[in-house]
Amino acid sequence: MNEMIQTKIAIFKEKKIRRAWDEEKEKWFFSIVDVVEALTSSPNARSYWKVLKNRLKKEGSEVVTKCNHLKMQAADGKYYLTDAADTEAMFRIIQSIPSPNAEPFKLWLARVGYERVEETIDPELAIARAMQTYLKKGYSPDWVNMRLKSIEIRKLLTDEWVKRGVKTNDEFAVLTDEISLAWAGMKTKDYKKYKELKKENLRDNMTNLELVLNMLAEASTTEISQVKEPKTFPENKKIARQGGSVAGKAKKAIEAKTGRSVIGKENHLKRIQNKNT
Repeated sequence: MNEMIQTKIAIFKEKKIRRAWDEEKEKWFFSIVDVVEALTSSPNARSYWKVLKNRLKKEGSEVVTKCNHLKMQAADGKYYLTDAADTEAMFRIIQSIPSPNAEPFKLWLARVGYERVEETIDPELAIARAMQTYLKKGYSPDWVNMRLKSIEIRKLLTDEWVKRGVKTNDEFAVLTDEISLAWAGMKTKDYKKYKELKKENLRDNMTNLELVLNMLAEASTTEISQVKEPKTFPENKKIARQGGSVAGKAKKAIEAKTGRSVIGKENHLKRIQNKNT
């Protein structure tokens, strides 16, 4: 995926809408299938869109030609090319969908676009919105501050990897696994399984200490990479292991002093349930 395009998940009336922000074009692109599913009662949104797309083509509509093919993450965790449209094209597609949800969705699209433009001008707004989202989910203010810092550290690391020639999502995943294995003793998939997670974000389910060690691992990897300037993917893997091992040593030292494991099975849902009991 183009590093200038950042993918996220938005929520409209409890329906997940995949979207991608193209920094170069300064536009949001929305997954058409997700929008169709949110607006219709069709049991198969993909088939609905396929039929609608063919009808629009026969009618001579230009909206289909304005759709982009972007890689977006599917339910299985993998990335696939997905029909996506910017806000203008999406409005035109929505007009072709008979649904009582159409008007609220148009207003939602307009608000999302406006908020992103605001955030481009003033990034602090994005941070404030993210904080409010976490707080509403029941996270503590201290944890939220730490989580937002972890996002900044992760962004610095991925920027460094891009600078060193890392391009594909698979390569990013491999390097992330190298870091995780070096400090936590588990690859990301195994770490999520240990915490009994499925689609949930792993970092959103870390404790304060786990987050701190993960940040240390990623920050260390960035620092080592900046000094050693790796030129090949195997060199990037080696540095990822070195950065992760810095946090790994800290983890072992903490466990030796406390006599208990740093990594626990507890996830955010369990923490909320325990708090309420």
